Amino acid sequence: MPTIKILPHPEYAPEGAEIQANVGDSICEALLDHHIDIEHACEMSCACTTCHVIVRQGGNSLNPAEEEEEDLLDRAWGLEPQSRLSCQAIVAKEDLTVEIPRYSINHAKENH
Repeated sequence: MPTIKILPHPEYAPEGAEIQANVGDSICEALLDHHIDIEHACEMSCACTTCHVIVRQGGNSLNPAEEEEEDLLDRAWGLEPQSRLSCQAIVAKEDLTVEIPRYSINHAKENH
């Protein structure tokens, strides 16, 4: 079972976190399963960028981003070459380190 290390984020993981993920789950699903309530305004349907993460380590083990995801990422705040939509990035067997950007495209957050 791979480990996802979440770098400190003032709201979602103030001291950082390490969680176990199921192979085949999205990063977003793994975070939510462990009460790291990352935004996902489109309910993980690849229609927004609120679940944007930066994969600092292990990104090569993830499924490749499809064109739809890449097009959406162009609108994400803080876009970097290692950026992914966490709802589309599927966990493989390698451990990951992810950073949740401080801001998202949402001006108002929804409770999920």
